[in-house]
Amino acid sequence: MKKKVLVVGAGPGGLSAAMILAHRGFEVTVVEKADRVGGRNSEIRLGDYSFDAGPTFLHQKFTLDEIFGEAGRESSDYLDFVKLDPMTRLSWSDGRFIESSANEETMARNVARSFPGNEGGYRRFMEDHAAKLRAVYPILQKPYHKWSSYLRKELLKCLPYVATTKSVVDVLDQYFDDDRLKLAFTFQAKYLGMSPWRCPALFTILSYTEYKYGIYHVQGGLCKISQAMAKVAQEDGAQIRLSAPVRELNFAGKKVTGVTLEGGEVLEADHVVMNADYAHAMVHLLNGRSRPSDEMAGKKFSCSAFMLYLGLDKIYADEPHHHILFADDYERNVREIQSETMISDDMSIYVRNSSVTDPTVAPRGHSQLYLLVPTINVRNGHDWEATQQEYRDRIIDRVVERTGMKDLRDHIVEEKILSPAGWRDDYRIFLGATFNLAHTMDQMLYFRPHNRMKGYDNLYLVGGGTHPGSGLPTIYESGRISSNLLCEAAGKEFSRVDLAPALLGS
Repeated sequence: MKKKVLVVGAGPGGLSAAMILAHRGFEVTVVEKADRVGGRNSEIRLGDYSFDAGPTFLHQKFTLDEIFGEAGRESSDYLDFVKLDPMTRLSWSDGRFIESSANEETMARNVARSFPGNEGGYRRFMEDHAAKLRAVYPILQKPYHKWSSYLRKELLKCLPYVATTKSVVDVLDQYFDDDRLKLAFTFQAKYLGMSPWRCPALFTILSYTEYKYGIYHVQGGLCKISQAMAKVAQEDGAQIRLSAPVRELNFAGKKVTGVTLEGGEVLEADHVVMNADYAHAMVHLLNGRSRPSDEMAGKKFSCSAFMLYLGLDKIYADEPHHHILFADDYERNVREIQSETMISDDMSIYVRNSSVTDPTVAPRGHSQLYLLVPTINVRNGHDWEATQQEYRDRIIDRVVERTGMKDLRDHIVEEKILSPAGWRDDYRIFLGATFNLAHTMDQMLYFRPHNRMKGYDNLYLVGGGTHPGSGLPTIYESGRISSNLLCEAAGKEFSRVDLAPALLGS
């Protein structure tokens, strides 16, 4: 008889686990509180316009390819990938800008044009980080639920990169002499919701991975990845139940026996995979074993994001697909966000204008814009309901000022605001911290919530709140790590799909 696996949450981590485990012969049921799959990687529809709720591009695509491979599939059979070049326009208020590229010669020319004399530093960065990624990548593919995990030869090999007090900015000081150019290699720390001045030096691999392997758009939006994952899982027999919020997990000693849904229905399982927001689940779903909210709030959390989703009756064909408008004083902007109390007047803005690449997300002749502003989480009780309209107007002002979209206000026909309070209330994200637990050294590897939850025999965690951490590729990896642990516990043999060695040169 097949072992029953219950997956709580149809975000990218839960869907990764569902498709892998269904393919390996488990009876898989996914319960999702929303009426669609994806969680923070789901679709938002406003009239005839389609938006990604959260992630807007895919880096480290080979990890996604591996996850599909674990389910016996090719990702390209389900998704239409477009590799972007240029990847992103990065611009400053003094008019300086640079177009990023995964082509090393193109990027070297762009650096030389915008920041003369730094092109040699760029080439050294790329050469040095090839070795760094080869050393670090294997430790991100293994679980750390035992102290003995630290004795692995892979971890010992990369200790020089991990056991350091240096920050991302400290590392980049070795390569570049212009603070603005450093930002082109540090802004990726926002994927972790962290300040590059405090983010561990390990994470310079994020920018290297982008500049080496490129970033991809998925036609229709990155939400299509979650939809494709759900389809694969269902093809292998998984059941996906939408609009099925979980009230609580049920336990018998150290074992979880299943869940009770909000409507009172009890679902039994041999194993449970938890893909709800980690801190929200610990506070609300553990059925008498939950942790107090104040205790959970004692951990370090990421920042949040203020979102604008705009449907336009015009296409800005001359604007880039991705554009980052840096704050005038980026370091101060980041410091204010990290304070968790200060709403920055001088904000940085990420703009996605994907309609220049993808005609499917808006009606013919129309487009959609996705605007993201990193900002404080809700720890200190800022009243977003009272201030969000004013903040929205200031964001539009800055976009109009700093881009070619001077008549933007005249062309908005659909609009949605999602504030940090909305992330907390609508998506049930603790503190509205969209990037989950912070990636500080005391919240990484063994010190991050374990893939097999400590204290339980058959409860597994996936998502940004467990190892390896936030960001789509690492969340996919969490689904695979937890699936492998579950299979080992169940005595289920499996083989591993590993495309990375050929790409990393090891």
